[in-house]
Amino acid sequence: MHRLFAHAPQVCTRTMQFPERCRLELSKVNNPFPQFDCPDGLDLDTYFEQVCRSGWRHRRETAIKHLEETGKLRRSIADYEARLQREIECIKQMKFPGYFMIVWDFIRYAREQGIPVGPGRGSAAGSLVAYVMEITNIDPLQNDLLFERFLNPERISMPDIDIDFDMNRRGEVIEYVRRKYGNDQVAQIITFNTMAAKAAIKDVGRAFDMPYGEVDRIAKLIPTTIGITIEQALQENPLLASAYNSDPKIKELIDTAQRLEGLVRGAGVHAAGVVIAPQPLTELVPVTRTKDDAIVTSYDMKAVEKMGLLKMDFLGLTTLTVIDDCLKLIQSNRGEKVDLATIDLEDETTFERVFHRALTSGVFQFESSGMRDVLRRYKPNSIEHLTALNALYRPGPMSMIDDFIERKWGRREVEYLLPDLEPILRETLGVMVYQEQVMQISNLIGGYSLGGADLLRRAMGKKDVAEMEKQREVFLAGAAERTYPKAAAGEIFDQMAKFAGYGFNKSHSAAYSLLAYHTAWLKTHYPVEFMAALLTSETSKPENVVKYIGECGELGIAVIPPDVQISAANFTPTGDAILFGLAAIKNVGHNAIDSILNARAELQAAGKTGFSTLFEFCEKVDLRLMNKRVLESLCKAGALDSFGPRARVFAALDKAIERAQKSQRDSASGQHGLFGMFDEIGPARSDDALPEAPEWDEHVRLQHEKEVLGFFVSGHPLERYREKLRNLKVVDTVTACEMKAEPQPYRRGRGEEASHEIQMAGVITGLKVAKSRRTGEMYAQATLEDSVGRIDLIAFSSAYEKLSEKLKIDVPVLVRGSLRGDEDAAPKLAISAITALEDVQIKLPEALRIRVPMQHQDAQLLSKLAAVFRSFPGDGKLMLRLEEPRQFAVDLEPKGLNVAADVAFIEQVESLVGRGAVQIIH
Repeated sequence: MHRLFAHAPQVCTRTMQFPERCRLELSKVNNPFPQFDCPDGLDLDTYFEQVCRSGWRHRRETAIKHLEETGKLRRSIADYEARLQREIECIKQMKFPGYFMIVWDFIRYAREQGIPVGPGRGSAAGSLVAYVMEITNIDPLQNDLLFERFLNPERISMPDIDIDFDMNRRGEVIEYVRRKYGNDQVAQIITFNTMAAKAAIKDVGRAFDMPYGEVDRIAKLIPTTIGITIEQALQENPLLASAYNSDPKIKELIDTAQRLEGLVRGAGVHAAGVVIAPQPLTELVPVTRTKDDAIVTSYDMKAVEKMGLLKMDFLGLTTLTVIDDCLKLIQSNRGEKVDLATIDLEDETTFERVFHRALTSGVFQFESSGMRDVLRRYKPNSIEHLTALNALYRPGPMSMIDDFIERKWGRREVEYLLPDLEPILRETLGVMVYQEQVMQISNLIGGYSLGGADLLRRAMGKKDVAEMEKQREVFLAGAAERTYPKAAAGEIFDQMAKFAGYGFNKSHSAAYSLLAYHTAWLKTHYPVEFMAALLTSETSKPENVVKYIGECGELGIAVIPPDVQISAANFTPTGDAILFGLAAIKNVGHNAIDSILNARAELQAAGKTGFSTLFEFCEKVDLRLMNKRVLESLCKAGALDSFGPRARVFAALDKAIERAQKSQRDSASGQHGLFGMFDEIGPARSDDALPEAPEWDEHVRLQHEKEVLGFFVSGHPLERYREKLRNLKVVDTVTACEMKAEPQPYRRGRGEEASHEIQMAGVITGLKVAKSRRTGEMYAQATLEDSVGRIDLIAFSSAYEKLSEKLKIDVPVLVRGSLRGDEDAAPKLAISAITALEDVQIKLPEALRIRVPMQHQDAQLLSKLAAVFRSFPGDGKLMLRLEEPRQFAVDLEPKGLNVAADVAFIEQVESLVGRGAVQIIH
């Protein structure tokens, strides 16, 4: 890549300076957009409005009409028409019709070609014009979104509409744009990869020929803060400063790295950004060509935007591919055509089955373990709830989630500083969640126009003290004019200022929550087709396939092992089960799969239902495309099970291949002969019998499956320990990989242990023992695999001495340890203990106290609790604390009512009285 851009002009990536000639050339262009041809001699403004009006009539007769008929339309038709007129006039005034027409045109092309397009993203979802032009697919009035958050007439800047397309077909849309506006006017954008702190240290260490381990330890002392410099790291990390001050070699390394820090180390191509220019790009910016002969600007995105050129992001989104594949599977499997634009957006079944139970694998934006925990506690019942959770589940506002949940369940009062704030904050339970709410409050209380409110929101985000004091006076003056109390208005302003730093764009959250709901709805009503499409999208990632197969089990969907008689290349629905795709088998390429499918089609054309024997299968497929390695992989995966037990089929492969090769040679030379003709129609030959061989035991069978599939498919070693694992509160591998690891210290003492340990369960594989070059002591590395994924293990020398024999255990084990690593790689588990799961004993609590809030809205609470108690008989004593906040608390000890307080019991109790209400008494 370095050589690729060797002739590109040198650009200072720190200041983004570019030749004045380019700025002058661009200033001569009256319109920054390329020429858009309008029909019938119409000018651009007229054609733009015509498209908008036509789109409004279509929306009026479809989506809006459906909302009217179901009584769910929240705004009047007059409101829509007034808003549309206002937006059209604003866009014309700002001279942006050309921009909208360009976007409308390539999205229209995508839809005509059957390329899935996202419902919208970013602030563009707040535009009614974008909605009626079908640039977006979310109704801004129905969702209370603001146009001024997208385009502000009081601060004219280029619109920014980013579009999501099907991951596999995004390139077709970019190619259409190139054809329409000319190859010389359309280009992707260069990216400059600069040396960050860690990279600079590692590069200098290599140049100095320092030992890799020593350089790596220094690099790992750089904190994980995004954008941190070496100078800041020296101030923040005493261990790094100590190494710098005590070791001259380390000091030279860091000093040299600081001189290189921030310099360009390579160039690439931006994943989504595309420039569409009004004239040949060579007249405006320097360009270069990639190895694929595509034109790329030699200025990066920031420089291109500074020049005022039209830049658009064509993003690929795998979720759209999954949805499209799912809809196609529904049509082919059930003969039903589903239109997601007309589905019920308040479907109780979808919320109960997917969101309340947190079965959200494959549900866009709601998959993480932390979000699943929030869903179980909050139990959303509307897209508005999903929108709020989507906005809150980010660094900063995440701290408000517990309060948000307590308010939803009536355990904390919803309060408003002023009654007039209720219409704005009601949907978020009195909590400021969205940037749009800041704008609406500024408009209502402070008297700002919505455009002015957007400027205030931006100023708050920048935390300019002088500007904030000025705006505070303006806000208070506006509040006084509207007779709002000064103290309340001041507190509101302070809350908005505090919130603005992490407030989220509701337009973006609403659009993506709609996409999340679509995936959840499909998963609820067509679970087999949805999970098949999801598994196909993750075929190249075995760890994700494992996770989704696990969720198939929770949904009651069987995943049938691959079978050459019926499997397709991809995962496909068959009744209420999913048939494994042949493409997921290691060593089985698309040519081999095509050969199998073609042979199957020929048999069906001849009236046969499938391959009768292994020998017939080998004779019918093209063995030039399927060598012995491919056949062995098919056998180990279970794809040849229809021919007999796996061990016997495996033993017969050599003979079957030899006989098939001879048959195919004879056929090719025209010597198939009379006996071959009878073979076509006669019974199986006597030598088709499989040789005798002892059947593989479960351990061997599962290991073979794992070898060629990357996971177990016909069973899992952990399955029999499912309930035990729930009570042991083990962390699964997916959750562990999402957790923050402890940074590795500069010098580790031989017996040093981490401060926080977790428990995990699985099967240990890939054990490797090595000797430390630094200490000469032995240590071990391995992998722990559970039913959803895998994580790397490391046993340092002190732990290895104790655990060397237990590391060789080939049965499921319980492992204790701490996560180690940094942001550059997945964490490893530094293990301190290993126990065979068979030997682990569960100890349940002997006594516990349950806090019961008496102000709870559910009048049947106590009887529901009693029913739970009776369902879990055991030896644990119970104490109930009946509480009325700030008034009284009474302790009761029910006689003769003891319980088995396992995880399931605690979960059911806390679902009734709130998280944290169960306290174990030691």
